[in-house]
Amino acid sequence: MLELTGTASLAAAWRQFVSPEDVVALKVNPVAGKLLSTSLEIVRSVIAQLTDAGIPAKNIIIWDRREFQLHEAGFTAANIPGVEITGQEYKDVNGSFYDANGRLYGEARIDRKWYYWADCEMKYDKETLPYMINEGKYSYFSKIVTQRVTKIINIPILKNAGPTVTLCLKNLAYGAITNTARLHKQLWSETCAQVPCFAPLRDKVVLNIVDGIRGCYNGGPGANPQYFTDYKTILIGTDPVAVDRIGYEIVLKKRLREKIQKSESTRGRVFMNMAQEYGLGVADVEKITHQKIQLG
Repeated sequence: MLELTGTASLAAAWRQFVSPEDVVALKVNPVAGKLLSTSLEIVRSVIAQLTDAGIPAKNIIIWDRREFQLHEAGFTAANIPGVEITGQEYKDVNGSFYDANGRLYGEARIDRKWYYWADCEMKYDKETLPYMINEGKYSYFSKIVTQRVTKIINIPILKNAGPTVTLCLKNLAYGAITNTARLHKQLWSETCAQVPCFAPLRDKVVLNIVDGIRGCYNGGPGANPQYFTDYKTILIGTDPVAVDRIGYEIVLKKRLREKIQKSESTRGRVFMNMAQEYGLGVADVEKITHQKIQLG
């Protein structure tokens, strides 16, 4: 943080991105459960440094799309006290997604004024629909990003998704909207590049911290322990496209060494190149300032 900001103290470094008046969301990734989710240690460290910089704990929210997955991955009040832990898809203490009136809890947590429209649809069964909240061609944004928070710190995992990676842009895009299964199947790259262009994400994401202490090089984004690896790396940057590109190079090199791939896939960098065209950041590795710092 000191090298990134050129400041003399951590408090001053964080105050370049957030202020005590901000409501700050930490966008973690708990999809793979306790085995391969954003580490509690990094999140605790970020929270400690934010509070030391004057941001009240009550103004910090740990957020992902599915609140119950946060709890399953260890993001609980017992493990991380004093901050709110929430998501737009909610399951009550009885394990139900529906309230006493038969309405999805998630309906009250999405903002129908903000949506990502795409000309593709998918039908969900009764078990899957609660995870998606709605069907059709509209994917609605969470009120967390449109109404509740003023700044977002993005904390994904260093892992693959087939021949590409699921890092900063994917963590934001698929974590902020509903009705995503249809997009996975048909518009993965487009969604990763386009959803972060919307103002509630584009204007609020101030920092990206990729947890690469442990990640994976195959079998992602789920947890497949045979492909776990200790990258012993943390990537920090303000540009989500550039951070994704550096993370992509790390994962690709590992996949090539392990002979998972013989060469780079043409699909690997599509979403990053699209995001660069939209002005979200830099995907050309030759134009990225990448400073390495050895710790320990």
